[in-house]
Amino acid sequence: MASLEGCVAVVTGASSGIGEATARELAGHGATVVAIARRKDRLESLSSGTANVYAVECDVTEPESVRRMVDRTVSRFGRIDILVNNAGVGLTGPALQVDLDDWRRMVDVNVMGVLNCTHIALQHLVDAAAGPRGVADIVNISSVAGRKALPGSSVYAATKFAVNAFSDGLRQELASKHVRVSIVAPGFTKSEFIEHIRPDLLAKIRASLEAMPAMTSEEIAETIAFCVTRPAGVAVSDLLVRPTEQER
Repeated sequence: MASLEGCVAVVTGASSGIGEATARELAGHGATVVAIARRKDRLESLSSGTANVYAVECDVTEPESVRRMVDRTVSRFGRIDILVNNAGVGLTGPALQVDLDDWRRMVDVNVMGVLNCTHIALQHLVDAAAGPRGVADIVNISSVAGRKALPGSSVYAATKFAVNAFSDGLRQELASKHVRVSIVAPGFTKSEFIEHIRPDLLAKIRASLEAMPAMTSEEIAETIAFCVTRPAGVAVSDLLVRPTEQER
């Protein structure tokens, strides 16, 4: 397992759940972590309690906000070695009942957020890969919904299918530049993410979680760390991670 000493990692959606756990995990491997989200108070709680984690308020749906975050990161730390695109929302519900704004919000965060952060950070990642570590990493958080769409989650699934397609195309473009692109697709995971789900569906999902042991955010964070700590010549392109009892 390669050390992350000297590496700078940017983790989006780091105010809770998988993002927060990933910031702690990568810092534990020696990385300097720039934890970003819109909720500055939650970020400051994370950064004040974890060494080598720095909070930066940022809205991934706003390119200028992302640009300021990237410029600030590079100005302070000199580089970006790892980008974890974790920020996401899942505003699920029957197509005949949901608000169009919910669909737009999912596309803005789950797709455009990934594109904004990747595009603006990309040259810095390429530059880092040319340095002593010999590699840089982009980890995009997808979902089991990115493999199979289910009723009530068609647009959420569409956003994750898009993340998968973008990731694989980008992987091929960047392979010769030694920038690895990994997809990590979690199944049922305990996090604040489920609080975005419509109340009438949330009860059913909570019942499922109670009936079937779900994964923790920390377990997904360990999976992300596994991807970025492989030797420079090893790329983990796509990991689907389910609870043992999850059937689909």
